[in-house]
Amino acid sequence: MAPLSTKAIWNGAVLAESDACRIVEGHYYFPPEAVKREHLRPSRKHATCSWKGVASYYDVVVNGKVNCQAAWCYLQTSAEARHIQRYIAFWHGVEIFP
Repeated sequence: MAPLSTKAIWNGAVLAESDACRIVEGHYYFPPEAVKREHLRPSRKHATCSWKGVASYYDVVVNGKVNCQAAWCYLQTSAEARHIQRYIAFWHGVEIFP
């Protein structure tokens, strides 16, 4: 049986879909190629995680509506988090359907 695809959806749009997500601390991280980049706009926000590294945030934009800092990724990670480097996670109302 093939693995089921996990989807990230906000404002009626599928932002990402993959059967190769990685789950860390309860968040689904989508492979970079599974994310529809047209819905992401870089944010100025960055945050540091003590074990993963520095997260870069993105605003999610769909049909003219903006969900500020609703996505993030670690462009460079610690050795312990290398498996999610460049993978993208969502929150702030983005629905995840595993």
